Amino acid sequence: WRKVARKKVATVAPKRLLDVATGTGDFAIQLHNHLHCTVKGIDLSNGMLEVARKKVADKGLQEQITFEQGDCLKMRFSNESFDAVTVAFGVRNFEHIDRGYEEMYRVIKPGGMLCVLELSTPQNRFIRFFYDLYAMHIIPFVGSLTSGDKSAYRYLPESIAAVPQGEQMLEIMRSSGFKHCKVHRLTLGVCSIYTGIKL
Repeated sequence: WRKVARKKVATVAPKRLLDVATGTGDFAIQLHNHLHCTVKGIDLSNGMLEVARKKVADKGLQEQITFEQGDCLKMRFSNESFDAVTVAFGVRNFEHIDRGYEEMYRVIKPGGMLCVLELSTPQNRFIRFFYDLYAMHIIPFVGSLTSGDKSAYRYLPESIAAVPQGEQMLEIMRSSGFKHCKVHRLTLGVCSIYTGIKL
């Protein structure tokens, strides 16, 4: 999934990229390695960023990849600071998705891309039946056996079901100013890549 997303971002040949909700930095590192651009990663969790910084330091990439704690709804970056912005599996945790998109639109240069990689629910009814069985019952059951906390494993499928998907997500992107918005569904619809361009 990340490989497909990287290829889409590569079409705008970014020199400077922002990875929002970067977590422990895995996608930021992959983006740098494959696109040969500088990457700034932001996340609300300083604990996760500490892990990300250690990974980057171990690889000697501190000059090319940097991290800072920040809220995607109110970023400190100047207008038109980045050639591309990526979000991998973080949009469903945004408090206000529309405000997040508006802020990301602000910091992207004209001609730049927003690429969002997010989990989604399959559209096919037959596949959806087995997906719901797995996500809503098997994952929480196995999770409760291994951790004793079933509720923690219910959050993932519930958050996926709650996030706007497909055309609804594209409409939020368009309302934030993005053009040529597209969705690419992967693995029978359990993951979706959304892209939009700032003209």
